[in-house]
Amino acid sequence: MGKSLNKIENSSEITFLDCTLRDGGYYNAWDFDHALIQDYIAAVGAIGVDIVELGLRTRQKKGFKGACAYTTDDFIRTLEVPGDIEFGIMINASEILVNGKYCEKILKELFPEDTETSKVSLVRVACHTYELLEAIHACKWLKSKGFRVGFNLMQVGECSSEELISLAKIASRYPLDVLYFADSLGNMSPDKVLKVIELLRTHWQGACRIHAHDNMGLALSNTLYSINKGITWVDSTVTGMGRGAGNVKTELLAIEIAQLRRIKCNMTPLMTLISSKFEAMKEEYRWGTNAFYYLSGKNSIHPSYVQEMMSDSRYNEEDLLAVIDHLCVEGGNQFSRSRLGKARNFYSEEPKGNWHPVDLMKDKEVMLLGSGSGVSKHKIAIEAYIKKMKPIVIALNAQSIIDEDLIDVRIACHPVRLLADCEILAKLTQPLITPASMLPGDVLEAMSSINLLDYGMSVQNEQHMYKDTYCVLPNSLVTSYALAVASSGKAKRVLLAGFDGYSSDDPRRIENDAIFNKHHSINSAAPLLAVTPTLYHLDSTSIYALQH
Repeated sequence: MGKSLNKIENSSEITFLDCTLRDGGYYNAWDFDHALIQDYIAAVGAIGVDIVELGLRTRQKKGFKGACAYTTDDFIRTLEVPGDIEFGIMINASEILVNGKYCEKILKELFPEDTETSKVSLVRVACHTYELLEAIHACKWLKSKGFRVGFNLMQVGECSSEELISLAKIASRYPLDVLYFADSLGNMSPDKVLKVIELLRTHWQGACRIHAHDNMGLALSNTLYSINKGITWVDSTVTGMGRGAGNVKTELLAIEIAQLRRIKCNMTPLMTLISSKFEAMKEEYRWGTNAFYYLSGKNSIHPSYVQEMMSDSRYNEEDLLAVIDHLCVEGGNQFSRSRLGKARNFYSEEPKGNWHPVDLMKDKEVMLLGSGSGVSKHKIAIEAYIKKMKPIVIALNAQSIIDEDLIDVRIACHPVRLLADCEILAKLTQPLITPASMLPGDVLEAMSSINLLDYGMSVQNEQHMYKDTYCVLPNSLVTSYALAVASSGKAKRVLLAGFDGYSSDDPRRIENDAIFNKHHSINSAAPLLAVTPTLYHLDSTSIYALQH
C-alpha cells in the first residue's frame, strides 16, 4: 500500500474542513442567523480550519428551509471571508440523477457561476454507493468550471470488499480531488476503518478523507486513527452538531490538529460562540450520542430513525427501544418515514384473541385510570366513587395510585412497556388485558405468572373496528386499545380519570384527540365522560358532581 497507509509525517498535508452549517442544518432546517454564521466563520478560522462547508445546494422547494440549504452565490457574497479560508458546498447525487441517469442540465442550474465569480472553491457530492457510476460524471463538468471536487461515499461500512474495490476503480478513472468515505451509521471500528482505507487504496491513489459519526462515541478516535493511517482530509462540526448523534467535535479535533501542525490555535472565539449560541441550540435539538444512537449504530440502523423519534414527543423511551428492536429484524440502514410509522405499530398481522370483554363489562360502567396527575390530585374522590358506585375499574399499564383492592383489571399492549413492567405486574393481583397470543415470545415468557386476558389487536392504517375478541386500530396506543375493549364489552359508559391532555401544540394532543374523535364515529362505541380536568375535546364533568 506504500506511503498512503503510513503515518503522516508532514502535517501540512492535512486539510481541515468544518461542515457545521451543512450537517447541523438537519436539525434547524439550515436556518442559521446571519450574524451567527459570520461569527462562526471567524471562530473556526482562528483555530486553523482550512475549508468551511457553508451548506447544501438543493433544488428542493417543499417546506421552509434556511439560506444554508441553498447556499447561493448571492448569499455567500453577503459574508465577510477571512483571507485564508475556502468555502465549500455539498450537493446530493440523487438530485443530479433523473431515472438513475446523470443529468448535466440540473448541474448547470445548480451552478450558474464558475470560480471566476463564485466564492465556492470545493463541491462535495454526497453519493450512495449505487449512485456513483452515474453521478461521478458530474466531476468533469465541475472541474471544467474550476471547482475542486470530492465524492462522499455513504454507508461504506455496509459494503463488501468487492464493492469497495469496484468503487475505488470507478473513482480512479475521474479527476477527483478527494474521495471521502462516511461512517453514516456510526458503527465503524478502527479495524473496519483500516479495512476501508486499504480496499480503497487498491485503485484510488489520490487524497482520502473520513467523515465520522459519533453514534458509538468513536468519531474522534476513528478520525485520529485514520490520520495515522494516511488519511489527509478530515472534517468535524462545532459541538458535533449534525444529523443523528452528530460528528467529531470541531473544538476537540482542532486541538489535535494544532498539535500535529505544531502550532497554537486561538480557541477563545469558538468557545465563546459555543457558550453563547451552540449550547442553547444543543439543548433545544438534542444532538449528541446516547444509548439509543449507540444501539442504532451497533445494529446498523440509520441514525435518522432515532433523531426523528427523539424530536417527536409522541415517541417515548419504550417506542424508541421497540422501533430499534423491530428494525434490527426488518433492516433499517436506509431511512424511511413510512417504515418508521410501521415500526412503531407492532401488531401488523391478522388479529387473534380468545377473551370476550362482555363477560366482564356488559351494561356496566367502566372507569379507566390514566397516568395523568388528575388521578393523584383527586384520589380520595375517585376512591369514594368506586366504593359507592362499583364501576369496573381498569388501570392503564402499572398505574398504582389508586388502592389496589379497588382495581378490577389492568390493560397494556406495548411490548416494550410490558417487558419493562412485567416484574411489577407479576406482584399485582389483577388480571391483565393484553393481546397475549400476538406478543413476542420473550414478553410472554416474562409474564408467565400473570393471569392474561387475551383480547387481540391488529394495527392497520385508517382502520377502526371493535370486534368480540379483537380490534383493528390505526395505532398501538394503550388508550385506543382500552376504548376498544370497553366498547367490545358493551360498557354502559366509560369514565376517564387522569386523561389530563397536553398543550395544543404538542403532537400527542393532536394524536389523542384524533383517537377520541374516531372512537365517537363508531356506532358500537361506548360513550366517554372525563371526570378529572382534561384538555382533550371530551364531554366532561366533575368526579365530585357524580357523588351527589
